[in-house]
Amino acid sequence: MEKEILIVKNISREGPGLLEEVIKECGIAYTIIDLDQGQNFPPVENFGAVVVLGGPDSANDTSEKMKSELARIREAIESNIPYLGICLGLQTLVKAAGGTIIISPTREVGFIDPEGRNFTTELTAEGKRDPLFDGLDHSFKVFHLHGETVELTNDMTLLSVGKFCRNQVVKVGKNAYGMQCHFELTPEMIETWINEDPDLLLLDKKQLKENFAAIQDDYRRTGQTLFNNFLQIAEF
Repeated sequence: MEKEILIVKNISREGPGLLEEVIKECGIAYTIIDLDQGQNFPPVENFGAVVVLGGPDSANDTSEKMKSELARIREAIESNIPYLGICLGLQTLVKAAGGTIIISPTREVGFIDPEGRNFTTELTAEGKRDPLFDGLDHSFKVFHLHGETVELTNDMTLLSVGKFCRNQVVKVGKNAYGMQCHFELTPEMIETWINEDPDLLLLDKKQLKENFAAIQDDYRRTGQTLFNNFLQIAEF
């Protein structure tokens, strides 16, 4: 039977975007579950990979939704099912694997950091060697939308760091990855987010669009390469 990728949305507006485009181009079967619409996070044992997207929840929440989400992610880790988490999906990965979620020292929102420069993330020595970043530069301009961050256990690997929020890309085991930034963002998604997300509503819409346009080509190429690398790691 053909392997499928399970994609889990924590809020309806935060979909897989560019990742979905890459999956379609590769002809890979996938299922999208929207927890925001009351759908259940299914058992992961029959999926070839699991992707968990962003959302406004905290991995520290004690809701039944979050308890179930963390339990399913633990199943993926324990079964060595390839995993990719984005934003909240990073935080739930770290929480499920025994790490800690805390308030970020800097609330990172948008494209521009507190010093007026693009938010960037830099690969560590381990990141430079990891297949997730094959064919990519060692520094990336990124988009952020988070107020919490992660503290790692000793057996987690830090692959990329930021200036204001250090732990940006994390690896758990041999094939579970989490990214704090959003490389799935498309022009259609940014249009929706800047009109609906409470944190982005506080920023200048015109400026956000200009910030995205300024880096969009490189951003897209990086996202496509990164997502294709993950699919290879997942053996699709």
